[in-house]
Amino acid sequence: MIKSLRPFIGAKDFDVSRNFYRELGFTEIVISPDMSVFELSGLSFYLQKYYLKEWIENTMLFLEVENAESYYQSLKVLDLPAKYPGVKLSPVRVEVWGEECFLHDPSGVLWHIGHFTH
Repeated sequence: MIKSLRPFIGAKDFDVSRNFYRELGFTEIVISPDMSVFELSGLSFYLQKYYLKEWIENTMLFLEVENAESYYQSLKVLDLPAKYPGVKLSPVRVEVWGEECFLHDPSGVLWHIGHFTH
């Protein structure tokens, strides 16, 4: 029986990324000085104090939400790009399969945040 799937992502500045994900609402569980698990609504990922530009800039995660526009608005209120250098938040786009917005974390990891309509 499968219990979870936890991707590993890296951080250019580990402490900045930890703060960023906590501000997004994730709960942090510290595993070691160089790694934490971040959990939200039963989903989780590992954040590690490791940065390789080519890897990080090609890391993408899809977070499925009930409503992309509502989630985008909740992110917009946080004003993350003003607080964290390198963070980008892009408005919702309508695609043939559904809707999504994009959030780049402080290291460059790209989060696709959306919902499916089909």
